[in-house]
Amino acid sequence: MKPPKKWKFALMVWIAIYPAITLASFLLGDLIKDLALPVRTFIMTGILVPLMVYVLLPLLRKLFGAWLHT
Repeated sequence: MKPPKKWKFALMVWIAIYPAITLASFLLGDLIKDLALPVRTFIMTGILVPLMVYVLLPLLRKLFGAWLHT
């Protein structure tokens, strides 16, 4: 199987990351707002990277698999 076109994969990642960041910011924003920026970033990426790798991208690959490889 050939790898997907980069623009298609980038769009799929954006479809996953935008709502994930928005939801995480909504849920955690008030809790972490007083922390230093590097600490806030560490917390957010610590949550979002595993969510992307293990949940969202595999799910989207199943949903968009045929489209990715056309």
